[in-house]
Amino acid sequence: MNIIEIFTESLSLIFSFDKDLWEIILLSLYVSLVALIFASIFGLLIGYYLALRNFFFKNFILIILNSLMGIPPVVVGLIVYFMFASGGPLGVLQLLYTPAAMIIAQVIIIFPIVTSISHEIFDQNWREYKDQLRSINMPFFGVAFIITKHSYFLVITALLSAFGRAISEVGAVMIVGGNINHFTRVMTTAISLETRMGNLEYAMALGIVLILLTIIIYSLVYIFNKRKI
Repeated sequence: MNIIEIFTESLSLIFSFDKDLWEIILLSLYVSLVALIFASIFGLLIGYYLALRNFFFKNFILIILNSLMGIPPVVVGLIVYFMFASGGPLGVLQLLYTPAAMIIAQVIIIFPIVTSISHEIFDQNWREYKDQLRSINMPFFGVAFIITKHSYFLVITALLSAFGRAISEVGAVMIVGGNINHFTRVMTTAISLETRMGNLEYAMALGIVLILLTIIIYSLVYIFNKRKI
């Protein structure tokens, strides 16, 4: 098959709603969205707390968080693997080679991104509005509401960027998920496998979907960045 035939067949697989193909796509979205939800809950709260509070180890924590933004995903996968392997400290949970392990790995990857960026956003807004908020004795969570309201475009941009990092990740999910058919196979690991097996139309179909998702995500990031200006 030439490239045109492969491309045509890949489009046919997408628009015919091939069961196996869309099972992989939906699992990818599920894993990344759940990871984003957990990373966002903890990341935004910690980022907000770090912006408003000063304490002895604050700068050290921020340095660590910013350093972890660039941690190689395969290293995260290796750490999670050792944690949940049969001889590991959490091996009794038997989460290795399950979507749960993949979610945990993605949470670890994107948590520093959400936390570091949200800290910068909240810190900038807190410096701008802290005198007014202090003058009216605004409570801790009230301040959170006001600051988030004034910067939600930037917060959404940070979350979209984290989601884009999660859904395009391959190394960690391959290690902890095992790329098991109908169970832990996601788009990135399936593309790698199908290419090696010569099923290029399947690999291209998944690649097209992944590219479209990436374009949508970063188009939204661009739109939100333009609207905040």
